[in-house]
Amino acid sequence: MTPLIDDLIKPDEVEITAIRSSGPGGQNVNKVSTAVHLRFNIRASSLPEFYKMALLNLKDRHITQNGEIIIKAQGSRSQEQNREDAMHRLALLIRSIAKPRKARKATRPTLASRERRLDSKKKRSSTKRLRSDIAD
Repeated sequence: MTPLIDDLIKPDEVEITAIRSSGPGGQNVNKVSTAVHLRFNIRASSLPEFYKMALLNLKDRHITQNGEIIIKAQGSRSQEQNREDAMHRLALLIRSIAKPRKARKATRPTLASRERRLDSKKKRSSTKRLRSDIAD
């Protein structure tokens, strides 16, 4: 496990299930469960409250509405490597929360960009007007 995971997450809070991988792999794909599903319940974890709230507010496809992180790792043909990959991806997700985000500075479009935009709108308008039927 990575140092961040060791410090913040107890191993018994992570549920890892072996499943069969999808995709090509010959006969091996139908016999061996090498892919890994990692489940981590954010609300029931021992993470500090700051991390819990930040993770629950994060718009990420791995986080369900129930507050559970689900990561599927199937890149390797080894179950152990897939388990390590899933734990590493969980650590990256939690690490991404720890970094403070830069505040966006409001900017205005330049005069040249506004003029280019209006010119393109005029050209488009003209093209559409010329395509229309001629009124009697």
